[in-house]
Order: sequence, then structure tokens, then C-alpha cells
Amino acid sequence: MENMPEFMQSLLRLIQPVTDTALEWLASPAAWSQFGLLAVAFIAATLLTRRLQPLITHWLTPPEGVEGAIARARIFILGLSPLLMPVLAYGLTAVGEEFTRSLFGSGAVIAFGKRVFLFIAVRALVRDALTDPFLRLLGRYVLIPVAALYALGALDPIMLRLSEMMIELGNIRFSVLSLIRGVVVGSLLFWLGGWSNRQSAEYIRKQEVLRPATRQLAVKAAEILIFGAAFLLLMSIMGIDLTAIAILGGALGVGIGLGLQQIAANFVSGVILLVEGQTTVGDYVELDGGEAGTIVKMTARACVLETFDGRWIVVPNDHFITTRVVNYSDQGSANRYEAAFSVSYNTDINTVPAIIEAAVAALPFVLNEPDVPDCELRGFGDSGIDFAVEYWVSGIDDGKNKYQSKVLFAIWNALKDNGIEIPYPHRVVEFKGVMPKLS
Repeated sequence: MENMPEFMQSLLRLIQPVTDTALEWLASPAAWSQFGLLAVAFIAATLLTRRLQPLITHWLTPPEGVEGAIARARIFILGLSPLLMPVLAYGLTAVGEEFTRSLFGSGAVIAFGKRVFLFIAVRALVRDALTDPFLRLLGRYVLIPVAALYALGALDPIMLRLSEMMIELGNIRFSVLSLIRGVVVGSLLFWLGGWSNRQSAEYIRKQEVLRPATRQLAVKAAEILIFGAAFLLLMSIMGIDLTAIAILGGALGVGIGLGLQQIAANFVSGVILLVEGQTTVGDYVELDGGEAGTIVKMTARACVLETFDGRWIVVPNDHFITTRVVNYSDQGSANRYEAAFSVSYNTDINTVPAIIEAAVAALPFVLNEPDVPDCELRGFGDSGIDFAVEYWVSGIDDGKNKYQSKVLFAIWNALKDNGIEIPYPHRVVEFKGVMPKLS
């Protein structure tokens, strides 16, 4: 053995305890009896699984068309049915272990068999029960190797060795085991946080009794709470002193106060907008700066407006607090517009209002509430008499609706049908002196 390479010598030293244990078991009648009990437990678990599997499937499968939390829970439990055989074998082996220890005073083989059945259960869980891609990845590369090491009895020595290997980064000192545990637990925590956030957001958005702005604020608050709790729990699991986080938070607060004033102002303005609910997603707004459009998204920093031509305008939240904002949708969906037109001076203007009001009221999109169409005399122009008709519609006159165009068509057709002339500009040219001769 002295002539072998160092690597081979290390490998033989690792294998030596395993081979010694195997040889000891082969020479022991008690070990052979325990192997027999393991075989009996496996066969019994297999037979029980064949009997119980159809019954469990029948009991847990929800009736067709039934939905809800109970139905989803039954489907989830049914998805764990591949674990039935190894779990039954584990339970029967545990009973056999007590019998063997009372009879022979030893149960090492039985204990090994229990760990093997547990490994089989973990493998079935990852392979057949888990459907989420992240959980399957975590199970394949973390849970199954850990279960294999546990089955071989090598998990505790490896964990001890990893806990003794230290990493130092300045004043921070932690073990390799803490780092691995932090990566694994952190990944699981933030996956769980993302899942919880999606479930809570879906539940909050279904609460129709709340205003849209309140629902949006509740979704954001739940998201911050869930991921904040996940972060603090991860720091505690990794053994990092939370006082360092408090110091970092104080430094971050000073940084926000000095260098990130605009970002902080936009964040606070966003919270105010969500709390007050004066503007929310779906409203059509116009700002003093000329920005106008429908709010399609509200974030912690800005609101996104979509214009009639499909362009998106990102407007910082503080603009909605510090400047004048016209909201065409806040008091309801009805909005008033007007269409101007002129008639000739030869027209009997007393008949014009009734003609135009009837023509506009006949349009299907014109509302009778809060007021019917109203035609008003506005003035006497250079070429004709100026009128305007006011009307109410449900929605915004934009590139999608085109209310104004249809109203003007109705006015034109109504005037033409009643023989009323729409004037065009007239100019009178006066020559003083001799009239010029045309060539």
C-alpha cells in the first residue's frame, strides 16, 4: 500500500470502514435476519400500495367541475401518491427495528434500510410529485444528494468538515456550511416569497369592494412585507448580526436624504397617489406640462401614460402632486364635448337649435344624462352666424372613439336636409380712384 499513489491511499482509507462494516454484516446471523426483515417490509409495502392506490385515487379525485381550496388541496395530496410505497416501507421497517433490537440487541442493518427507504421517498418526491421547475432543480441537485449522503451515513462527517472550513471577508467570518445553507435556504425563501406574493396579489385584486388604487397599494405593501421578512429571516439563518443591517439602514437613510431626494420624493408621491386614489390605472389625465394619455401602469417611481397614437410617456410621480392635473375619468366615465359650426345670415336661426339637438341626440353614443344635447348661439361672425352644440358621451374622444367627427357629420347632414347653408368666407374689395383695366 505504501507504493500506491496518495490519491488511491486516501480513497482506500475512505472505503475501508464501509468494507469492514459490509464484511461484518455478512458474517453476522443477526444482520442476515435484519436483511430478511427489510425484504419482508419492502414486499408488504408493495402489496399494500397496490391495494390502497386505487382507493386513495378514488377518494381524493374531486368531482368534475368542482373548484375551490378543498379541491386544490385534494389534488395536491393526490400528487404525493408516488411516495406511498417508500413511506409504508419506512414505517414497517421502523416496527421491525424495534423487534430486532429487542431480540438481537442490534439494529444497524435495519437503520440503514430505513435511510435507504427515505432516500427512495425523496427521489420519488423530486421525480414524480414536484411540478415547479425551480423546486425540481433544487431537489435534483440538493435534496437527493443530501438524502444519498444521509443513507450512506456520510452526511454528519461532511457537515462537520464543512463547518470547520471558515471564510473571512474583512471583519465578517463564516463557515462554508453557513454559506451553502444560506444559498439553499435563501433560494427557497425567495421562491416561497414570490409564490406568496403572487397568491396575495391575486386575492387582493379580486376584492371588488376596494378601490383600484387601494388594491394596488395593498399589493405593493404585501410585496414589501413578504420579501422584507424573507430577507431578515435569511440573515438570521446565516448568523449575520442584524445590528449591521440597522447600521446599513441608517446609512441608506442618510444617502436618501442627501443624494436621492428626487427618488424619495417620487416614491412618497406614489404612495400618496395610491392612498388618495384621485388618479389610478385606466384614468385619462392631462398635466400642466402637456403630457396627456391613459394611465396604464403605476410604479414606485413613475406613472406610465399611453397616448392616442400608442406612445408611452413616463411621468415622475411628484408631477401629479406638485402640478395641476386634469383627470377626465375621476368623476365617472361621462364627459362633455362641443362641436362648433356656422350658418348663413339668410337662415332663420330660431329653427337651428331644435334641428341640431335632434340630430345629435339621435346618435347612439350621445347620452341623455347628465344632460341632453344643447345647441347655443355663440356670436355673429364675419361670414356667418356661429353656433356650438354641447353633448355628453361615455368615454374619451380619442383616436379610438372619434365622437367629434361623427357629430360634425350629423350636423352637416341635418343642415343640408333642411336647406340651411353653411357659409364660406366672403371678402369685399373696394377700389378707390380709377378702375384698373384688365389686359
